[in-house]
Amino acid sequence: MNIRTGIHKLMLFFVALFLALSVGLVYWQVVVADQVAANIHNNRPYLCANSPQRGRILDRNGVVLAESITQDTCSYVRHYTDPSLAGLIGYYVGLRYPPTGIESQFDDILSGRAGLTAMSNIVNKTLHRPPVGDDIYLTIDARIQRSVAKHFDDPIDIVPGKTFVTDRGSVVVSNPHTGEILAMLSRPTYDPNKVVQTLMKGDESYYNSLVQDPKQPLLERPIQQLYSPGSTYKTVTLMAGLDSGKATLNDPYDREKALGPIFYTGEKFGPIGNNIDGYTFRFPVTTEYAFVHSDNIIFAQIGVKTGAETWLDYNKRFFVGEQVKIDGLLPVVVSKVQNTKKPLEQNANALAANAFGQGTNSISPFQMSLINNIVANDGQLMQPAIISKIVDPTNKSTIQSFSSKTLGSQQISSQTATSVRRAMYGVVRCGSGSIISEKYGQQWNIIGKTGTAEIDGIQPAHSWMITQAPYSVESQGVPPAVTIVAMKENGGEGGAVVGPMIADVYNDIFSNGYVKASRPPQTDTREYCCNSGMLQVGC
Repeated sequence: MNIRTGIHKLMLFFVALFLALSVGLVYWQVVVADQVAANIHNNRPYLCANSPQRGRILDRNGVVLAESITQDTCSYVRHYTDPSLAGLIGYYVGLRYPPTGIESQFDDILSGRAGLTAMSNIVNKTLHRPPVGDDIYLTIDARIQRSVAKHFDDPIDIVPGKTFVTDRGSVVVSNPHTGEILAMLSRPTYDPNKVVQTLMKGDESYYNSLVQDPKQPLLERPIQQLYSPGSTYKTVTLMAGLDSGKATLNDPYDREKALGPIFYTGEKFGPIGNNIDGYTFRFPVTTEYAFVHSDNIIFAQIGVKTGAETWLDYNKRFFVGEQVKIDGLLPVVVSKVQNTKKPLEQNANALAANAFGQGTNSISPFQMSLINNIVANDGQLMQPAIISKIVDPTNKSTIQSFSSKTLGSQQISSQTATSVRRAMYGVVRCGSGSIISEKYGQQWNIIGKTGTAEIDGIQPAHSWMITQAPYSVESQGVPPAVTIVAMKENGGEGGAVVGPMIADVYNDIFSNGYVKASRPPQTDTREYCCNSGMLQVGC
């Protein structure tokens, strides 16, 4: 054989091997690179050259909430500074365990796989330098978060058969005009640092104890749990009735219609649920009076008068039954009001019960926050937001900032929103939420609606309150600056259980200037309630 021919064949053989190797490298390092990196049997991410410097999570003012701390000469461990945010922020252990919460939803940004930092990390990988993730600034205010966590544990007055001690519940604090979430609390919570430290060692005992705990500490209750909303849902019925023209605040109800019993489709409704008989002796009473004193009988009638089609339409406007995502990524469990067995359009009694919040309604605390924000923002809901901006940690430049935007078209008219706020003012000054006025309700003119959601007749009711502040009687068209929705599971009467806590949080927010707001003019409570007809005793 000619030696030249042999050398030529050998050269072709090596060229073929080189091409095959090149194709293989392209396939493994480009085509299926993400799958390889995510494989739990791949240990390369744990090598010094590949150990990622994960981006930090900070509050709106730059307070560090999560960061990666050097564990040894080259690896990092995630550290969290506020356990009250554990369910929202979640935890990040490494590739062997899936991240949760914000750590999961924004993993590409924090790990440097997305955005401008991802391009820089291509160079880092080539030079065998650790990849670097971007920092995320939340809309959360750590000062308000600490206030909520502190006051959630404040003792309450225990009244046998009415109020009960509970360590389970949710709080959502919002800016209704931007959609920004200023604080979000879920109780009970867990220690995310202990989760990270034990799982990194391969010890799953602590994590398993959380999974098996009947109190479900891993559950982020504000966005992942549904409850009966009780009388807070009368706010939805009031908005639907007023905005559709089917009701006004001054509609009269005589003694028979106010106290019941009433009948729908031949079925008796009431007098169970009549809340005003013990202190009401002048009739007729109005829609506003019924809202202030949380009367079920009258709101059952308002719901039926509004009609199932219209009532359901407004629920849909408020995104009940729709998927809502915070910042378009963090999902919220879908709330619902329909009974799948028999539609409300075919069942007047079911509609009546839903209208005052004790029917088939299953609502998340975050959904109630959205409904509350519609009222506070003159009828327009803003896109809920948890991310303020994304920052490149190497040069501190802002890669992306988030601005407020509306969520859907105007849900209700500004006139309707103003009327509902007026009724909510009466609740706190003259009605079921008056316990707030005993603390800082008058100082900051907190307004709201209470809810005591009966469950099964055996367990204590869930305790609810949706609130806004500050409110001015003289300038009713000026919307409040902050909203707070709070609930405690099986706590009993809503106003008595969560009202004092809410008042303390508002006082912390405004007194310390966490949110700038002018102190509203003061109004004499007794004079207002008597002159408006919202009180019939002591006037």
